[in-house]
Amino acid sequence: MKKENKKITTKGRLYVTATFNNTLINVTDTQGNTICWGTTGTAGFKGSRKSTPFAATTAVERVVEKAKNLGLKEVEVYIKGPGPGRDAALRVLRGSGLKIALIADVTPIPHNGPRPKKRRRV
Repeated sequence: MKKENKKITTKGRLYVTATFNNTLINVTDTQGNTICWGTTGTAGFKGSRKSTPFAATTAVERVVEKAKNLGLKEVEVYIKGPGPGRDAALRVLRGSGLKIALIADVTPIPHNGPRPKKRRRV
C-alpha cells in the first residue's frame, strides 16, 4: 500500500490525555483529522516508567517534532485527565517553538454521576 502525503495547514489542535498509567498525544488539523500521534509507550517506555512526567516530556517532544516537520506552526492545546504527564506536557510545549493559541482543560467532571449502590445490610 502507498502511504498518502498529508496535507498540512499551519494551524492545528494538540490533545493531551494524561491517565495515571500513560500519556497520549494526538495532533489534528482544525477539522479534527489526525496528523500525527504518540504515547509514552511509542517513546520507548514500558511498565511503570510510562506513568512518569519524564516519559510524557519525551513523548510530547517527539510528537511536536513530527508535527513541526509536517508544517505545523500554531496549536490549540486541549488537556484531559489527572495524570502526572499533564504539567510536563505543557512545559515542553511552551519551549517547543510552536505558537500556543489556546490552552483548555477538557477533563470530564461528573455532575452528581450515576445512582449509588444500595446501602449494605449486615
